[in-house]
Amino acid sequence: MGLFDSFKNKSDPINQKQAFIASLIYMIGADGVVEDEEVAQLIGAIAQFPDRNDIFNAALKYTRKNSPTQFLSEVKDLLSDTQKMTILVNLADSLTSDGDADPSEQRLFEQFLHAWDISEERFRPFFEVIAMKNDRTVFINQNDSRNTHTHRVSLSKG
Repeated sequence: MGLFDSFKNKSDPINQKQAFIASLIYMIGADGVVEDEEVAQLIGAIAQFPDRNDIFNAALKYTRKNSPTQFLSEVKDLLSDTQKMTILVNLADSLTSDGDADPSEQRLFEQFLHAWDISEERFRPFFEVIAMKNDRTVFINQNDSRNTHTHRVSLSKG
């Protein structure tokens, strides 16, 4: 045992609200570039909490000390299925908000799905709605085939 071993990997336990914000922090940092849209997502997500500064600071401190893998393992049993799905919906919104899902963000998202035993098939309908929400090309390109009067939007079954 080394002299400083007692200080390694020592972090305060994380709660559900901190886990929510930590998830977003991990996703924002996944590609090494912090986009304005991602920051806006984080600000919007945290704004509803009266103790938002404490939550943010604790989540940020946690993410600096723990890898996403450690985090996912630690919160797997802490979070309810609804909380996990809420986090995943917010992560998907964050990673598609700038119009580009970087491969590193995609890998991290898949890591969340796998760690929490949530299949892509189950999550697909949620993702389709979020992708549509963040895709403004139907307003930019009037000739987009999705703008025809015969095109109908529907969800896949998950």
